[in-house]
Formats: sequence, C-alpha cells, structure tokens
Amino acid sequence: MVTPLSNDTIGFAPLAPPTVWQGWDAFVNRPTAPARDADDPAWSHTEREDYHSELVVMRTPAMDSVFTAVRRLLLVNRRQQAGARRGLIISGPATTGKTTTMMALGRSFQLADARQHPGRGDRRPVLFISVPPAATPKMLVSEFARFLGMPITDRLNQTQITSAVCDLLGELGTQLVLIDDVHLLDTQRRAGAETSDQLKYLGERIPATFVYSAIDIETSSLLSGVRGAQIAGRFKIFRHRPLSYATAQDRAVWDDLVRAMEDLLRLRAHRPGTLLKHAAYLHARTAGRIGSLSHLIREAALIAITEGTERITKHLLSEVQLDAAAEAQSRPARPRRP
Repeated sequence: MVTPLSNDTIGFAPLAPPTVWQGWDAFVNRPTAPARDADDPAWSHTEREDYHSELVVMRTPAMDSVFTAVRRLLLVNRRQQAGARRGLIISGPATTGKTTTMMALGRSFQLADARQHPGRGDRRPVLFISVPPAATPKMLVSEFARFLGMPITDRLNQTQITSAVCDLLGELGTQLVLIDDVHLLDTQRRAGAETSDQLKYLGERIPATFVYSAIDIETSSLLSGVRGAQIAGRFKIFRHRPLSYATAQDRAVWDDLVRAMEDLLRLRAHRPGTLLKHAAYLHARTAGRIGSLSHLIREAALIAITEGTERITKHLLSEVQLDAAAEAQSRPARPRRP
C-alpha cells in the first residue's frame, strides 16, 4: 500500500543542504505546507505553487522493505562493539527513489530517537553525506566533519580528522550513517581503492549501522576484487527497481501511488480520477520511476496554475519533458533523415 510519508515533505532550508547538520535537522523537523482548499482566498497564488512544488513523499512497499531491513540490522549490530558490523546497500537505476528512501529512513529514525530521548538536543543519531566526485580518504572523512560542523584546517591530516570524527560520533550517539552515491568510488583507481578502505575503517571505528545508496552497485568496481569481497561479506543489497506494471498486484501498487498523488492536488478545475484513468500512460511515460512520476505530476500542476487552466489533462502531461532516462524509455527514437 502507498501512503503519505508521515504527512511530511522531502525539503530543507535554502542554503543548508542535508549533508550538514543544520540542513539535515531542518529537513527532519520541517512542517508540511498546509493543504488548504483550492478556492480558499487566504491561500495565495505563490503559496499554492510552493505546495505543488513540494507535494509529499509517498511511502511505498519498497520503502517499507528498506525500513524493516535496517531495523533488523540495528538490532543485530546493537551489541557489537567492534569489528565488521552489518550494513545495507540500496542499489538501482537512477530516479527510482533511492536517495529519497534513504533520507526518509534517516528522518524516521531520528524522530523515533527524539521521542526516546526528549530534550536531548545534543544528540546526532543520524549522519547523512554524499560521496564527493574523485574522492580521496581525506575528502571523504572531511564530509563527515563538515556534517558535524567540525572546523577543518590545512594543518590537520587524514588520521587526525578521522580520529576526531570517530570520537565525536561516539559521543553524539550516532547510530545510523547514511552515505549516498557510493558508486562514485572507482576502486580500480588508487584514490578510489584507498577511499573504499577508509569507509571500511570508519565502519569498524564508529558504533553505527551504515547504509549506502548507489546506482547499480552490482556492476560497479566497488564489489570486485579483495576489497569488494569484504564489502559483499558485510552488506546486504536491496534492489530498488522501477515499479512494474506487469501483474495485477503490480498495477494495484502503481495505481495506489497515482491515486495518492492525485488526492494531494489542489487545482480548481481538475477532474478527480483523471490521473488514475491514465495510470497506464503515466507508467509508460515514466518507466515506473517514482522520481520521474513526481516530476511529471508536479510540473504539470504548476503549469496548470501558472497558465490558469487549473487542471491536468493527458495532453498537458504529454507536453512535459522529463529527465533523459525516462524519455529514452518512453518515447520512440525518431528516424534519422537520409
């Protein structure tokens, strides 16, 4: 079943990305833009645009599976003080919702931690970073430090930063470490191999459960060779696939997602059930990618507001250009002119 994710949005304060604590905490605690009646005179044009720009994150069966897998890993790792803790890699094609799922996981965990430890604003139960391009071990651990707001000077070497980060995360009660874009680590190159070793070391030093997100990790160099065997021996892989439309159960999940997103629309002339009627078309257009579906519906809604039509039609949906991956899947290639 598809439901709104705790009635909240994936968003954060401007100029504060979720890869720093201020941005992450703002994302976790940011309230949802209120869904008023479309004809409410107190709801300004700009506010209605903002609402449709965000919408809400829908909790899908894939999210539920990841949440369950991580909860179990947290229990497995809870009493393990040293050595190889178990982790999870969320792997799949681009725009299938991997990062959204990982951030939703972190948000859910942090809110639960806040309920268990009321008034403890000094805790940092979750750390979220993204692997920088062409990362070195020092660059990677500096991302950890940046999230925590630790001052980094040129005089500090990699070992000093690593030691300070590990000690501080232990003091702050960090239990879940989320690392996005690990497919950027090319272990066939020296820097990538050394950064992979740094990840392994951090996983042993920090008493937390690690969750990675990657594009098609199975085909990357990260799981090859001796280093890859070590990662494969410690991490489960959850395959985050595009949603299928082949079976009755597949169609029910997709239709449920489309229905839930349509229920969120606040357009003055939109005919309820229009998007659900075109669920098969929406699947074909987006190739079952949740990120592409969200983009398509949000942009169509914003066009409907700005152009004054106040409704989404199949024609309007067909006019919205999606990301290249979705377009390549859904639109036939044009024949070349002789």
